[in-house]
Amino acid sequence: MELEKKTKTDVKRKEDSRIQVFTLGCRLNIHESHVMEDLAIQGGLKNAIIVNTCAVTKEAERQSHQALRSARANNPDAYIIATGCAVQLNPESFAAMPEVNRVIGNDGKLKKESFIQDFPYRVSVGPLERTIQEDFPILDHFKGKIRAFLQVQNGCDHRCAFCNIPKARGRSRSVPLGIVVQQIRKLLCCETQEIVLTGVDLTAYGKDLPGSMSLGRMVKRVLMQVPELKRLRLSSLDSIEIDEPLFEVLAQDERMLPHLHLSFQSGSSCILKRMQRRHTPEQALDFCHRIRQFRPEINLTADFITGFPGETELMFEETLSFMKEAKLGICHIFPFSPRPGTLASKLDGHLPKSEIKARAKHLRQENQRLFQEMLKKKLNTIQSVLIEEGAFGYTNDFIRVVLDSDLGLRQSIQQVRMVECTEKGWKGVIC
Repeated sequence: MELEKKTKTDVKRKEDSRIQVFTLGCRLNIHESHVMEDLAIQGGLKNAIIVNTCAVTKEAERQSHQALRSARANNPDAYIIATGCAVQLNPESFAAMPEVNRVIGNDGKLKKESFIQDFPYRVSVGPLERTIQEDFPILDHFKGKIRAFLQVQNGCDHRCAFCNIPKARGRSRSVPLGIVVQQIRKLLCCETQEIVLTGVDLTAYGKDLPGSMSLGRMVKRVLMQVPELKRLRLSSLDSIEIDEPLFEVLAQDERMLPHLHLSFQSGSSCILKRMQRRHTPEQALDFCHRIRQFRPEINLTADFITGFPGETELMFEETLSFMKEAKLGICHIFPFSPRPGTLASKLDGHLPKSEIKARAKHLRQENQRLFQEMLKKKLNTIQSVLIEEGAFGYTNDFIRVVLDSDLGLRQSIQQVRMVECTEKGWKGVIC
């Protein structure tokens, strides 16, 4: 799952009674945070802070606890709610925090009754193994954002050796097409110009729905039924599960923006097997080469885990070689950290933390070198940039651009000349 760098551990004091939501982790969490804010307002909560936690790594869980402590320190009179994946997996640790007034599991965080003022339980975390009756609240807006994250899928039926998210999110289930279309139309009426479809296992979309629905078929129907949608982006994908309908729409429809974030995790066939992944390095590279034949301008980014149990120096070098051959943009590099209850935590061959940290640093340095090579090839080109807040935005292929000055152009699409490479992208000048 792709991580969105939205962690906030310094929750500043507010003097008013607005609802505040602080999000850690993925884009799916960002969508759900907007839903929870609406539900809290409808429920009549005042001076409330909701911390939507993450459990994908040990560090994410630590930051979740820290965010709650910071919220209380800076807002001593606030009503503080802890929810999200870390809460679902370890409710006792959050229930024990004196800073927290209410603890809500993933099974209840999108339900209106969880956010009413007189909710009868301090801790409400139910098991996700039972059949989940999903709620699909419709957002009227995405809080003034020009880019909106839209949840179309949740949960995961796979069991990768390193991952505990299926236990936090439950089985895979999909938002029906009609609700997806309805939600997109709502958002487009509120100045949203770009939609990003998100999920835990996005390519599993439709398998639980009647008929022969799939992610590719859903996307095609969305683009057909909502012609006013000009910019559609997909969140993290599993390349081995990209079927022909999805490949066709990615390759042929220009409204699909030229950026994909892929769940690769390793470039070593041996490590991929130990991880219980479903693809080989050769299959992953074949996808990269094939999609570029149709969309040469596409920016491919990916997730990698380094230091997995049993990873030898040779296997690490295979990942370095893979990254180079795949010609990837900025990647998310995760040092392996064993998560409780996963197969990986029980495997032999665990590496010293110092070695894992060194390998992660090496991968990031190589990724940055390759990224800079890619940027230099497009210096002085003119790119369409979706301006977000202040003086920055993103190109169609999702590369960050910082403008030379804040011209008050947020919430718009501008033509920008790329004049200088930076660590994260470009500096640009409005044409």
